[in-house]
Amino acid sequence: QVQLAESGGGLVQPGGSLRVSCVASGRISSDYALGWFRQAPGREREFVVATRWNGASTNYGDSARGRFAISRDRAKNTVYLQMNALKPEDTAVYYCAVGPRWVVGRMSLEGQYDYWGQGTQVTVSS
Repeated sequence: QVQLAESGGGLVQPGGSLRVSCVASGRISSDYALGWFRQAPGREREFVVATRWNGASTNYGDSARGRFAISRDRAKNTVYLQMNALKPEDTAVYYCAVGPRWVVGRMSLEGQYDYWGQGTQVTVSS
């Protein structure tokens, strides 16, 4: 059993930066996949980025590529999402998720993840 808790969301101006965190409790295998998704009001949940816990693979969604970066601190069981050059359209609730394995080409799919956090709100507005 894995429990996830996101934090670090808030209000940021367009062009600004923000880092959100996700702390995982329970045993995290090096083969696990960690993902970030987001959901804006009235829209479906959208894939942001995923990485293997051992760092061997990382995939970015189109909206994140070039502006966002995922990292992890294995000693703290924590994964971070650094978001730069934020835009109003990045406003959403950001969720972290854990899946039991890395499946090539499929980690953008919600069904690959078994555990989800409660989300943290990120608002980009002037």
